[in-house]
Amino acid sequence: MKISERSPGQRLLVLTYVLICFGLVLLFSASKGTFTRTVSTFKGSGDLFFWQQLVWIVLGTAGLMLTRRFPYRNYRRLVWLLYPLTILLLLVVLLVGHGRAARWIRVGPFNFQPAELAKVVLVLSLAAYLTERDINRPAVFAGSLMLTALPAVLIFKQPNLGTAFLLVLVCLVMMFQAGLAPRRLLVIFILILVSSPLLWLTMEPYQKERILTFLWPQRDPFGRGYNLLQSKITIGSGGLIGKGYLHGTQTKLAFLPEYHTDFIFCLLAEEFGLLGVTIFLGLYYLFLKELLSVVSFTRDEFGRLVTTGLFAIFFLQAVINISMTLGLFPVAGIPLPFISYGGSFMLMALLAVGLLANIRENPVIF
Repeated sequence: MKISERSPGQRLLVLTYVLICFGLVLLFSASKGTFTRTVSTFKGSGDLFFWQQLVWIVLGTAGLMLTRRFPYRNYRRLVWLLYPLTILLLLVVLLVGHGRAARWIRVGPFNFQPAELAKVVLVLSLAAYLTERDINRPAVFAGSLMLTALPAVLIFKQPNLGTAFLLVLVCLVMMFQAGLAPRRLLVIFILILVSSPLLWLTMEPYQKERILTFLWPQRDPFGRGYNLLQSKITIGSGGLIGKGYLHGTQTKLAFLPEYHTDFIFCLLAEEFGLLGVTIFLGLYYLFLKELLSVVSFTRDEFGRLVTTGLFAIFFLQAVINISMTLGLFPVAGIPLPFISYGGSFMLMALLAVGLLANIRENPVIF
């Protein structure tokens, strides 16, 4: 059966797992690199993170089956439990979190990043709050900002500026979908611009360096600017058809660090070239198109807002990640959905896909 002949929910699931398989192919290649075999820290070996990703996919698939069958309108009542629980986990991270930026909580042999949970929970919370409320009322407008500000500030303190920034963007998209007047959006952007000097003062030194490196990578080509310069070289070296699967030299010889996580798009471009990049972008376009069809299809306000928020997460993360590798955006530590190594986001992404399929397959009947 062709994808176009399947039900809308099935089409979404098929496209999701095609992208996941695409990512596993790239991760297997990444696991054969010099860097991942010899320098990997908590993973032990490159092959191990490939198998760990498979485990997260299995767990995420089980979660997808649950969220696909659990009546999605019930989440409107559950968010008042999920939201405080997420805030509690974000506070725990600040106290006992570990890793280079203290963003993870150890759960047995795995590491869980509550910031990824916060993305989905914030979407559900804002959707529940904005349903049947007028976003243009000052109290509702302020309440939406406060719901977003609390997890965003806690994530910023980890420090994780990229995810905090993403939450703010998702909030703005959802408020616009809820009917926010354009002039209020303009006010928010002006406030962000005015407060940017204060934000700069509160940033960690390495975050400031990332922004300065983005503006002028040649200022430290063998230090802070190294990743960005090597990222561009790696992408350009793939040419039209790439160097061939498992034959990337920039990545395999560790000229480009973190090519299994933040910079996995570079591995795709190097080994499969412009042709592979085009195929991937085409698949992702079809995936996002399915999400937009859910937004336009559902007549339930809560479901429409949830779908809008989840669409914003997937779209913005892909745009930010790819732009980051091309030097069009500062390095932000944002994974490429379904492709980058990262169990927490894979788990949350599959839960979100199950929820989206649920909304698409259970329309409101008037």
